[in-house]
Amino acid sequence: MEPPAFPVRPPLGKSGRSIQVRANFFPVQSLPQRPIHHYEVIITPEVPPAKNRRVYQLWEDEALLSGELGGVRPVFDGRKNVYSARPLPLVGDASDFSIDYFDNDDPFAQKNGPKKFTLALIKVGEINMQRLGLFLEGRSNEAPLDAIQALDILLRHRPSLMYTTVGRCFYTPDSAAAIANGAQLWQGFHQSIRPTRGQMMINLDVSATAFFQPGPLVEMVAKILNRNSVNDLRAPITEKDRTKLDKTLKGLKVAVTHRGQIRRKYRIARITSTPATRTVFPLASTGQEESVANYFAGKYNAPLYFPHLPCLIVGDPAKLVYLPMEVCEVVPGQRHLRKLNERQTAEMIKFTCQPPHVRSNKISAGITILQQRDNEYLNEFNVSIGHEMAIVNSRILPAPAISYHPASKEPVITPREGAWNLRDKMVAQGVTIRSWSVVAFGTDHDYPVSTIQKFITLLVQTCEECGVFVQNRQPPISYANPHGNVEKTLIDAYMVAGNSFQERPQLVVCILPNTGVPLYAEIKRVSDTVIGLATQCIQAKHMFAAKRQYCANVCLKMNVKLGGMNSFLSNAQLPFVSERPTIIFGADVTHPAPGSASTQSIAALVGSMDAQCSRYAAAIRVQKGRQEMIQDLSSMVVELLKTFYQTCGAKPERICFFRDGISEGQFSEVLKAEIEAIRIACATLEASYSPTVTYVVVQKRHHARFFPIRKEDSDKSGNVLPGTVVETGVTHPSEFDFYLCSHPGLQGTSKPTHYHVLYDENRFTSDSLQELTYRLCYLYCRATRSVSVVPPAYYAHLVAARARFHATGDGWLEGFSDFGSVMNMSNMSSASIASVASLGGNSVGGMVGAAGAVGGLASQMSGLSVDGAPPGLDGSRGAAGVLNKRMSMTNLAAGPVRTLGNRASGFFNGNGAVSNGLGGSVGFNKGSSVGAAGVVPEGSVEGGVVRVMNYGVVKSELANVMWYM
Repeated sequence: MEPPAFPVRPPLGKSGRSIQVRANFFPVQSLPQRPIHHYEVIITPEVPPAKNRRVYQLWEDEALLSGELGGVRPVFDGRKNVYSARPLPLVGDASDFSIDYFDNDDPFAQKNGPKKFTLALIKVGEINMQRLGLFLEGRSNEAPLDAIQALDILLRHRPSLMYTTVGRCFYTPDSAAAIANGAQLWQGFHQSIRPTRGQMMINLDVSATAFFQPGPLVEMVAKILNRNSVNDLRAPITEKDRTKLDKTLKGLKVAVTHRGQIRRKYRIARITSTPATRTVFPLASTGQEESVANYFAGKYNAPLYFPHLPCLIVGDPAKLVYLPMEVCEVVPGQRHLRKLNERQTAEMIKFTCQPPHVRSNKISAGITILQQRDNEYLNEFNVSIGHEMAIVNSRILPAPAISYHPASKEPVITPREGAWNLRDKMVAQGVTIRSWSVVAFGTDHDYPVSTIQKFITLLVQTCEECGVFVQNRQPPISYANPHGNVEKTLIDAYMVAGNSFQERPQLVVCILPNTGVPLYAEIKRVSDTVIGLATQCIQAKHMFAAKRQYCANVCLKMNVKLGGMNSFLSNAQLPFVSERPTIIFGADVTHPAPGSASTQSIAALVGSMDAQCSRYAAAIRVQKGRQEMIQDLSSMVVELLKTFYQTCGAKPERICFFRDGISEGQFSEVLKAEIEAIRIACATLEASYSPTVTYVVVQKRHHARFFPIRKEDSDKSGNVLPGTVVETGVTHPSEFDFYLCSHPGLQGTSKPTHYHVLYDENRFTSDSLQELTYRLCYLYCRATRSVSVVPPAYYAHLVAARARFHATGDGWLEGFSDFGSVMNMSNMSSASIASVASLGGNSVGGMVGAAGAVGGLASQMSGLSVDGAPPGLDGSRGAAGVLNKRMSMTNLAAGPVRTLGNRASGFFNGNGAVSNGLGGSVGFNKGSSVGAAGVVPEGSVEGGVVRVMNYGVVKSELANVMWYM
């Protein structure tokens, strides 16, 4: 199926208050009128891009001096493309040039003579710049990418000669700031050229990235190992430290210091497992083995100060060239490509966090720093750049009125500047917490029982003030080793809660010693995929300094995890959703971090499950790494459409699909595949089922920033006000896109989100889509602030991030096939299973035995299908069979909507027996399920329920749908 061309922009919106803002875009005031000449350059022998540019520049300088270029100044992209404003004086359409190059990195260059290179120039063609003018005026829908690329390379040519280039950014070590573990931050600028209505613009923004600190390698080693100084390295290092060094230093380039003026450079391959005193090699002269420490003491009369440190293996690892660490220095200008750790990230945020006025001034200075004013290359092409930021028209959309429980003292609130609080408000639908427990990961010395009880008392009081009823105010408290068996700890906490209250547990509150990821990840893995239980993690520092505001935020998260609704907007404020059955999708694909052992990506899809867009169910898939397209989108859409029908009693007539994470170059390819997948999903359910679809790309990875001009148009932080929308001046010349700053500024400069409509059968107006998007930003369920990204896309990102916790080990996704992958989920002992079974049948709806309590819960909570599990008690799946079988990742987290035994949406019937429910039939299932059977779902709303509008007869209750919060 061929999707139509991207929708053109409808008439501009009129909603809100009109203002003007300053944007970090600079106008290109004049463009080349004549064709640009395009050449391919081939440099032999091949060298890395950085050296490529040096070889080319050497040729250009010599050719200009000799007059070979006839005064023409071409520009080079650093790889294969050369552009010129006038034809180059070549012999025919191709010419070869010889170049003598002295390599600054080679200490023997003067002795060995220059390296010989050949540079070949081949005429490719001419670029018609008139097509660019037609595109900018909106008279052509086809973007002339060759013309835009030529202008981009022209504008980047001069800065590339002067600064360290990383992607579209230019960096300088001037004003570099050291951060933890041997890294430093360099400041620079991001520059790109953007087509807008009527003119090209340069988008310029400040940027920062991490480099390795140059200098003695042993100083870096001390910093990596968190030593106070080099002197602290005199003690032998542990195997754990050696592994950390090996991982950090691998690939780093160093220069030797023990050979006087000969500063030869090497790349570290790995680190030896033995110190220099025990790392031996055969001497070339005698063949006898000698230690590295003794060799350096004898050969260079340089006894090692740190002979107990391991050695570097440099160059080709097969040749085993050893160097002591202390004779090496880190070569300047090497990027820190690995993911920054927690401390480094915090220091980078502090370094880059700049108030709007500071950032604006730096950007204004940047256009001069990058020498876009007196630039002979721009003059050659007849291009001139404006040096004042663009002033563009914008509007501030009005904030929506947010509704809480009608029994609240203040049931409706209209936020000011995107923020409000829970004072005098009760959640719209509050759950009842009956069975729960607390686990403190530490000792009673670390966390005295009295302190925990004091915090729990405040938490319970705050919950009840917020409309979340806690039936049992004194949950059992247990302690656990943070480095111990988390799975056993949580199963024990589950059993203690169940036996204490004779009811299936709903929640375990976990008190954590720090913000470290590993413990949190393991808790979520076990709770989501092994037990099927909601957990709420609390940092110990917040427990000790308990505040009511913090407890209120925790209450919001607990309520939605257990099936409640915190707030909603009236039907009149969401007409697109309330007028007809509508589902809002959010989708994202996350990829492995640089340096990660994983080679797989995770695709996540969430869909709204009510008429208020307050609850979202999720589906997850594991797919091949680095592929942005969602490969199994069709079956994911089927799952969520069926869930919507079960919970809302109607089929969606309209779909609005917010897609995160794709770049402009992928628009057409991804749109074509994913629109087709949505159509296939609908046809799978019913041949005649064809809801109208709108597909909107959500982009946060851009460098557009807006700065208020008048004080009354700014918030307390100096940023633009929430609701600021920009759809002219810096947007696409003809397509339907806009920037929306929907969140209040806290620190630094607010980043707007860019929304680009690629497909629109719902025929949105500018106002209707902008208002829908902005109002949804007030429905992010775990905050009392509007958020910067539309919540469906935000939730999809959270779901994908959580899925990475769903197995043990760093490289857990390696080896998985696309959709038929298997994983062993549990090592639970039979004694643990038997203990769980002791909870008996006293829970609401009846306990379905060990299978339903543990095995069934695990398979449902994560949505894992269980292959070949035998039936267990009361016809449910047997626990031992479930827990010892290998589980398919095919439906990972399709079942957040099928959680905790008989609360599943049609998955279990009231007696605990397996029914077809959501997964049983191909089409929409019109049979009765949990709701019709009259079973009271655990954690469901009791007393003072807010009966908000729904689309039809609710066929099943939807509990614990927001498990990923």
